[in-house]
Amino acid sequence: MAEGDSSTAGGEQYDHLYVQGYAASEDFSRYMNGGGGPSKRRKVDRATHGAVLNGELDESFTASEAARMATEFTDDELRAQGTTIVLEGEGAAYPLKLDSLNSLTRHTKMPKQPRWLLLSVRPATDSQPERATVWVSDKHRPAFMKLFEDYLAENTRTGQPKNQDLVANISRIRSAVLDDLWTSEGEPPQRGRHWWELWLDTASEHVDTLHGYAAVHELRLQSRSFRFRDRAVFWIEASWAELQPLPFTAVPLAEIRRPEFIETIEDLSAPEQGEYVLELAERVTAAEDDAPAVCHLDTGVFRRHVLLSPSLDEADLHTVIGTSGTDVNPYGHGTSMAGIALFGDLDDALQNGDPIRLRHRLESVRMEPGTDEAALDPIDYGSATVQAVALPEIAANRPRVFALTLSTEPDNPGEPTLWSAAIDALAVGTDSDRDGDQFRLISLPDADASRLIVVAAGNVDTYRPDHLDNSDLSAIEDPAQAWNALTVGAYTDLTKTPQHPQYAGWKPLAEAGELSPHSRTSMLFRHQKAPIKPDICMEGGNVLTDGAQMFEDKLPILALRSTGNASDIALTSANATSAATAQAARLAALAMGRYPDYWPESIRGLLTHEAEWTPAMNQRIQPPQGKKKRLEQLRRYGWGVPTEDAVLNSSRRAVTLVTQDQFVPFEGTAFQMRRFRLHTLPWPREALEELGAADVRLRITLSYFIEPSASRRGWRNRYAYPSHSLRFDLQGPVETRQEFINRINRDAQVQEDGGAGGGTTTDRWLLGEQQRNLGSLHQDEWTGSGSELARCNSVAVFPVGGWWKNNGRSDRKDLPVRYALLLSLRTAEQGIDLYTPIATQLQVPIETEITAT
Repeated sequence: MAEGDSSTAGGEQYDHLYVQGYAASEDFSRYMNGGGGPSKRRKVDRATHGAVLNGELDESFTASEAARMATEFTDDELRAQGTTIVLEGEGAAYPLKLDSLNSLTRHTKMPKQPRWLLLSVRPATDSQPERATVWVSDKHRPAFMKLFEDYLAENTRTGQPKNQDLVANISRIRSAVLDDLWTSEGEPPQRGRHWWELWLDTASEHVDTLHGYAAVHELRLQSRSFRFRDRAVFWIEASWAELQPLPFTAVPLAEIRRPEFIETIEDLSAPEQGEYVLELAERVTAAEDDAPAVCHLDTGVFRRHVLLSPSLDEADLHTVIGTSGTDVNPYGHGTSMAGIALFGDLDDALQNGDPIRLRHRLESVRMEPGTDEAALDPIDYGSATVQAVALPEIAANRPRVFALTLSTEPDNPGEPTLWSAAIDALAVGTDSDRDGDQFRLISLPDADASRLIVVAAGNVDTYRPDHLDNSDLSAIEDPAQAWNALTVGAYTDLTKTPQHPQYAGWKPLAEAGELSPHSRTSMLFRHQKAPIKPDICMEGGNVLTDGAQMFEDKLPILALRSTGNASDIALTSANATSAATAQAARLAALAMGRYPDYWPESIRGLLTHEAEWTPAMNQRIQPPQGKKKRLEQLRRYGWGVPTEDAVLNSSRRAVTLVTQDQFVPFEGTAFQMRRFRLHTLPWPREALEELGAADVRLRITLSYFIEPSASRRGWRNRYAYPSHSLRFDLQGPVETRQEFINRINRDAQVQEDGGAGGGTTTDRWLLGEQQRNLGSLHQDEWTGSGSELARCNSVAVFPVGGWWKNNGRSDRKDLPVRYALLLSLRTAEQGIDLYTPIATQLQVPIETEITAT
């Protein structure tokens, strides 16, 4: 389809309405008290429980001393400066008090030194308790032991045992071994030599002693490293046995994970296809050099293809591996994705004969090795992505969306990894630096440098007749769990069957509008705070089956058409979540061109906001059922399928308002909530009242980027993954403006103190606040009468704390947070104009409609 050839109801194509000047800051009332209540604490016999734990603590230190004595090092720098122990909880109902397990010295004139450090946390499961691995400095061991001694011997001013919130919920203390530092899924391989990803705590001054350990044991250590705010990541090749002494050395090892390295990749006639391609090439006009671009982080692109070369300059073809940015994939993966990102499905463009004026361009960074580069030192995906993002930004100053179609097997589904945390840090505008082979994320988040990164959800490994169950049991791949990314799954409308007699009796696996059999879901995300993924779905093709155990997943009739790398006029088929991601990136680039002032957060929010569930999806989401069940369905489909028309245009009966705003949410050394933002919107009150009892649908989207914390020390309080979180709420139909402000005061304080909050004043929400407040993109939908919604024209956006607040980070205290707030009103009633009353209040002329070009 030629760009710009889209239609809306009634042929109307209006700009979305940009709302400025309708927001004000409201202070939180200081008299409001939190309502979170005390943390859950076990009832135990103080004397018995305290005596047992004190004994176990002493035994743990003794056992560690013995293990340390057995680990002889000639190099004094390698000798351990502390002891690593494990504290076990008592079931998920009684969480450990993690905040007490991290402590630094309080010197004012000297650098702070660690007294004890929380290294990692393994959450409770059905068979295992919560386990916290803690390093205790030798110098400060008496102070740590005193926490437990005081529990037995001292009371607080209220007569309670001292430190009981910490001690009561600990069921066992034992010395740590290497297995306790393994935080990846499954068991570590015990035989043979492997590459391991070591996460070291940068609070220690002994990070570089890892090089000495590798030298003593003659182990291969990658010269490259990666540094976050509080962690340094290294890669070492060793057997598990060769790593066993590490917990008893000075190396500040916090975690061991399974590394994710970039590895090697293994029905017309050609002349007839060439005729179509060459004819199309004559009808295409490339976009200007400064137009928005889709930057592919993939296998490279075969730039000489006649449909791609005018839109992909030689200077925009990069690589982080080897010397050439050309496509190294035998199947031309990167080249086919580039064709889809530029044209969408090529079938329409090849057949319709219309001129096509493109509005965006292409860039490419190769991130996978060719077959002749297999002997290179392995490079991790996080470091490769940091390099890949920097190259096009240095080469050209233009708006861009990054399309990442590579993925790898999930490690602890839904939890952050090095790769996903790097994606989140890059998206929020963190600057990167390379010092030799060390990669560092060095700067504060810079809103002006934020990036839109579109990521594929990943594809299933095998196919089964019950394809929805198969997708639900296939967790979204790394790094698609990244909070700040726009994650794309696949659905399909392709249900034709081939005429070849070989496939007589076969049928497509998925019905029209259903999830593609290729796509993964976030049903298996284990943590209740994990984000909803995918965010949206795009066409990803279907699979043919004989109804039993035979499947055909690469039929052209059930896939999209695109550019190939066999020649400069080759065509090929593309499918699955990679093809879906390329289409989503194309939509994002078109939106950037149409709305150049929109932030990356806004474009991400716009694509999600304008998505709609297909009828097949809607049958599973909308029936009367609990909000948790609806949330499950969203973990399969996201918010549905956005169309080009909806992303780019409003109409009289479907109007979208977009607000971009920022504020400083916290103040003081205690990071108290300073204020929230109240958006009182230009509401089409008379038009809504005219609808009376007829239904109108309101959708609200809040999109913002967080600064990540990548260590696995739990998701609570100061160890939360996001730097901060935001929430939204809507004024109730019977609330005055002041009553609404008072309710936000109350509920925000309750949520800040760990409570659930009172929630909205209506049950008309599809999800409700308990289900929608996941990740860094919150969306919900309200359906009710026009007369009821007419009185609901105020939306509040308020903060709740993340690690910025809970760590008291003075360098983040006055840092503003920014967000995009999108609202849309839709009605099926004929003759209703919701657009004009809002545009009139905003003084936006609407006489001239935007028409196809």
